[in-house]
Amino acid sequence: MAPQKTEAFRLDGKVALITGAAKGLGAGIAVMLARQGADIAISDKPGTSLSETERQARTFGHRVLPFELDVRDPSNWAAQKAAIRNKLGIIGILVNNAGINRPAPGLQLTESEWDDHFATNARGGFFLAQQIAPEMMEQRWGRVIWISSQSGLVGVPGQPAYCSSKGAVVQLVRTLVEWAKHGITVNSVAPTFVETDLTRERLRRPEFLQFVLNKIPAGELATAEDVAAAVSFLASEEARMVNCHNLCVDGGWTAW
Repeated sequence: MAPQKTEAFRLDGKVALITGAAKGLGAGIAVMLARQGADIAISDKPGTSLSETERQARTFGHRVLPFELDVRDPSNWAAQKAAIRNKLGIIGILVNNAGINRPAPGLQLTESEWDDHFATNARGGFFLAQQIAPEMMEQRWGRVIWISSQSGLVGVPGQPAYCSSKGAVVQLVRTLVEWAKHGITVNSVAPTFVETDLTRERLRRPEFLQFVLNKIPAGELATAEDVAAAVSFLASEEARMVNCHNLCVDGGWTAW
């Protein structure tokens, strides 16, 4: 009898935490990981509804736990982690998706805007990973995945804080190779432009949309599903030898 084939990139029995999961990329990633079999904890900043993401994720029959989390302030994280462990189990997959992008030219960028980009896009995810990694190490298995950006590899006019903070993420995943000996992989996914609440206003300007499309050899924007598929791969057992890598989902933008 031929061996039974199993679907690739399954996440059955895994618990995943996705930050910034109310809309856009985070929502798409949460739904994708649920579809692949994971139980998921989904968070977003206080006062933000996660009901639609929760509704879509639950259609796949797995457990979904929504909660509030401001990644800039880890003070309430201990209680949240305990709740996740009690209701879902030990977190094996962390997707640091929470991020901001508030374009401002270099001469107009304020110190507070600079600090807020780094606190949200880089610092918050690092200290969240730092607190979750010890339990991954005990299990000898873990996946930490950041949503970086092609803007961490190439400059985009008017975005010095965003590009710098995403570049920091690209370097951060490389330095965390120190966790590899504990069975943990640390990677990032770098999308090109996807139409979300962070980009919609600029993409509706014809001249900016044309600038973007001219930069993408594929000639089209990425979708949240494109990004979520890359995350799903990196979260899977099949990606066990992919580590400290920045996976571009950019239609070829950064190739030239």
